[in-house]
Amino acid sequence: MVLNGIVQSIIYRNASNGYTVLSVLPDTGKQAVTAVGKMPLLDVGDTVEMQGETTYNARFGSQFSVQSYSRVAPSTETAIKAYLSSGVIRGVGPSLANTIVSHFGLDTLQIIEHDPDRLLEVPGIGAKKAAMILSSYRENALLRNVLLALEPYGVTVNQASRMISVYGDLCLAKIQENPYQLIDDIDGIGFLTADRIAQNVSGFEADSLARLQAGVRYALMRARDERGDMFLPREELLLTCRKLLGAEPEMLSDAVDWMLDGCDLVGEQVDGVDAIFLPYLSKMEDYLAKRLLMLRNAPAAEVWDIGAVETELQLELSGQQRDAVLAALNAGLLILTGGPGTGKTTIIRFIAHLMQEAGLAVALTAPTGRAAKRMSEATGFDACTIHRLLEYIPGEGFTRNAENPLLYDTVIVDEMSMVDVPLMYALLKAIPSGTRMILVGDSDQLPPVGCGSVLLDAIRSGCVPTCRLTEIFRQAQRSRIVQNAHLVNEGRMPILASENSDFLFEELPNPDRILMRITDLVLKERSRLGTAEPLMDVQVLVPMKTGPLGVAALNAHLQRVLNPPAPDKIERLYGETVFREGDKIMQIKNDYKTEWRKSEPGGGYSEGIGVFNGDLGTLVSLNPDAKTGTVVFDDGRAAVYEYSKFDELELAYCITIHKSQGSEFRTVLLPLAGGPPMLLTRNLLYTAITRAKKLVYCVGRSETIARMVHTAQHNDRRTSLRQRLIEYAALL
Repeated sequence: MVLNGIVQSIIYRNASNGYTVLSVLPDTGKQAVTAVGKMPLLDVGDTVEMQGETTYNARFGSQFSVQSYSRVAPSTETAIKAYLSSGVIRGVGPSLANTIVSHFGLDTLQIIEHDPDRLLEVPGIGAKKAAMILSSYRENALLRNVLLALEPYGVTVNQASRMISVYGDLCLAKIQENPYQLIDDIDGIGFLTADRIAQNVSGFEADSLARLQAGVRYALMRARDERGDMFLPREELLLTCRKLLGAEPEMLSDAVDWMLDGCDLVGEQVDGVDAIFLPYLSKMEDYLAKRLLMLRNAPAAEVWDIGAVETELQLELSGQQRDAVLAALNAGLLILTGGPGTGKTTIIRFIAHLMQEAGLAVALTAPTGRAAKRMSEATGFDACTIHRLLEYIPGEGFTRNAENPLLYDTVIVDEMSMVDVPLMYALLKAIPSGTRMILVGDSDQLPPVGCGSVLLDAIRSGCVPTCRLTEIFRQAQRSRIVQNAHLVNEGRMPILASENSDFLFEELPNPDRILMRITDLVLKERSRLGTAEPLMDVQVLVPMKTGPLGVAALNAHLQRVLNPPAPDKIERLYGETVFREGDKIMQIKNDYKTEWRKSEPGGGYSEGIGVFNGDLGTLVSLNPDAKTGTVVFDDGRAAVYEYSKFDELELAYCITIHKSQGSEFRTVLLPLAGGPPMLLTRNLLYTAITRAKKLVYCVGRSETIARMVHTAQHNDRRTSLRQRLIEYAALL
């Protein structure tokens, strides 16, 4: 079948693969038709000819499934008006489009492109408006040309737009000159895409030096992003690149040597291995080692009245806690580590209060929004993310740095296990000498999502003063959650009780039975979960994203169970996810530009900017006319999202254990029934258990728990911080 018409609206587009859902008004003038297919080049107002067939979707009804399409020049005045007023051309709305076409008729587009000065003939168009129309028209044409040339090689609409913003009118010429430069210049373009362009568009030889150098950098970046490695051993790097590039070993070895000579790479000896670094990663770990050792020097001695603060706070520190407080107060740098129930938060609150009483400025910070919120709630002091503390500005970087340092007497960082090397580098750049730093974290938790292993390397070096809390307090001793967390951490099986405990376990044989049981718990047996509001109080945590008990499958299932479709609930398809009013939502990126408003208890409201990775909330409304959705986060902040920013949101009925780092939930529902061996590890189970405040409810197979307990995940990241700390400390 053939469908001819004008694109009225883009309902949905996946920027990564070009899959598009759009509305087309047929030439016949009948009702608009919904067309679906891979159509990355089409925009509102385009005149199109589509080949395909009519299909029926159970949810969305009749659709035209597009197999191929082509743009055709608008051939009627109506089509030209629709194109000009579609929003593609800046500064032209329906009224002005009608005036322009009334003046030039069918020659309108030819005149704009080849004789744009004539636009000044149109009433209401001055020189500035004419220049805007011409610029927008040509940008649109350039985007099409770039996409036509590069879309077959995996370039998306968003990436093509970024290329044009960086390279301008010479975009295609620049790309042909050296496609591998795209990797450094364009966000989202990796080696594989650049290599396809180089081989098919620019004619680069497979053994060209530019290709070999790009492949080497790609291998190091992939190790950084996928495994958290700061470097690769030379032999492993060469082997990886040989598989990737198909080049001869001698040529690859020569390429690495040339890059080392040209300072494009850094080579060092780390633990007896020839280590190859990307230069900035070597620089960061080197700076961290020097700066941490500099900060550990004790500040001027002061007299601290710990007893008075104990009386004021009505608490009595244990001997271990008192030692930790004194160590933190009388050293420039201290690491405070320990498992759940050992009193880390009490020490933070105590030190912050003591500093405040002494008239000293103290900053409390954590790597994520939820971790900062927990820190505030537990201590009674304001806490913020590290990005917020350093006054991060998107596109510009951190405002606070060596030239504009933080002005605090003490900086306390919680959840240090989550802090990667680049973030720690930025923080230490802004910490002047003489400032106390207290780094608090559980070294047995999962490593950072980013690269490096700052907390563990610093502890293992033996060069940074460290207090390890081991005493479990009486109240925590009564908690099966705390008991089991420590048992798991010691490599012992947790106590799998079924009743009268805050850690419950049910043996179930397979994913189907587990899914049925989860459904019963959240619908019919909520009292066993300790809440009447499972939507907000219960967090399902799983090791993996895919599979029958992965994040995607469980989110879809729990959405149907807890927030089913209803006539009064608006919903929107974004990618493969249906967002529905009432959904539980997680912010998955730090966004420092999104504005929010929060109602205050005494009346009125407060306003601010910034939503952060890990923030949880509810999608309270969708506005199809304005193409926006409103999310109210757990702390009461309400933020409005344009549909184009829904890639920052995910359903959050279920999240990965990795995503739960830094968070606490009233009840953790933990389905465990096998999975990839790399994900069934002790520290993953330990992290999941320690996310619960009141109850862990585990359903699945005890043999899976046993596998996780007995699979110690050693820190096998390639890092050099530990060695650098030892070497520099020996020189002091």
